[in-house]
Amino acid sequence: MNTVTKNRALAVVASAAFGLAGMQAQAADKAEVIHWWTSGGEHAAVMEFEKAFDAQGGDWVDAAVAGGGGDAARTDGINRIIGGNPPTAMQFNTGKQFDELVSNGLLRNLDPLAKEYGWKDKINPVLLNAVSVDGHMYAVPVDIHSNTWLWYSPEVLKKAGLEPPKTWDDLLTDLAALKKDGVIPLAQAGDAWTQVLTFYNVLITQGGKDLYMKIIKDHDVDAVKSPEFLKVAETFGKLRDYVDPGMQGRQWNQAIALVIDNKAGFNFMGDWAKGEIDVNKKVPGKDVGCIPGLGHQTYWVGGDVFVFPKVKSKAEQASQALLAKVLLEPKVQLAFNEKKGAVPVLKDVSSEGMDQCAQKGLALLKSGDYVPSSDILITPDMSGSIQDLVSAYFTDKSQTPQQFVDQFAAIIGG
Repeated sequence: MNTVTKNRALAVVASAAFGLAGMQAQAADKAEVIHWWTSGGEHAAVMEFEKAFDAQGGDWVDAAVAGGGGDAARTDGINRIIGGNPPTAMQFNTGKQFDELVSNGLLRNLDPLAKEYGWKDKINPVLLNAVSVDGHMYAVPVDIHSNTWLWYSPEVLKKAGLEPPKTWDDLLTDLAALKKDGVIPLAQAGDAWTQVLTFYNVLITQGGKDLYMKIIKDHDVDAVKSPEFLKVAETFGKLRDYVDPGMQGRQWNQAIALVIDNKAGFNFMGDWAKGEIDVNKKVPGKDVGCIPGLGHQTYWVGGDVFVFPKVKSKAEQASQALLAKVLLEPKVQLAFNEKKGAVPVLKDVSSEGMDQCAQKGLALLKSGDYVPSSDILITPDMSGSIQDLVSAYFTDKSQTPQQFVDQFAAIIGG
């Protein structure tokens, strides 16, 4: 899930900033939108944006780039921006991934639109800092995701005589039982970004949010060297015993599909997995069980945003302004996030009609029991280093928990 790190040569500065408010009065042009939503559930969700935009006079040109972690899409978009051929809009994860583009003057300041539509009063406050740089808004958030979800097959557990786990010890016991029965215990994808999500799940829900914040936000090396973090490393290491050989080369949507099809017991994935559950005509919380974290149930606030590169064409500027407005309209937010498996970014949204899993997540969010995602707290460089370390540890059983701790401390302390 890291990103701008491949483009350290950002030195091109676009032309001077210009206002966005009132651009809708101009004739809209085609809007080329770069994103990485290509799975079945993701495609169904992004179509809601396309339909709404086109219905209001826009012309959405889909420029999807495959790859669930988004690296390829971000690299493509950034290279085009630097090369002087920017898309109309492009997707990033909520957080610091687009900060370099801002610092080099390549993205449009959205303050005029935010003022015109009252966005800062309507958007959930947990997101405002994450879409702003030096107090100025540069991105439109479109969803709130949490990555600390454990999905399970009720049918698989029932056949094995198991109950859904409530603690990490319960889960490890269930995984061992499923392995003994010849069932895939943990359906894990092979991509590094999915493995780091599993790690953060352990860190936040076993280690606790205070430990997570000390390490990821405060870069507290002593916290990394604590017995609590060593236990996190040990638990994460134990999960290596319960993945199957098919993990390598498996995409995230293929991993959750094994649980949906009752071919595996468990899967760690963000709540966008619900989009795959929905597209397979299954009911989240019923046909596929959901647990918002074992032990410490904490909402890990992340998500997706769209940024708007500076462009010269008045018509394309108008398309940008129209698209930004459409993305945050209440009906569009509800339609998109229902299919995406996420929570809308508008703070006054009702949970009525949401599935069981969404209601669990929204309750945690409203209770204040949440932490910002790592993308919000750390730079893409550090995020990439952590991801590489986590993936290397997860795929190499010869590495010990203590070795992992020592290497993690070196990254945090660097």
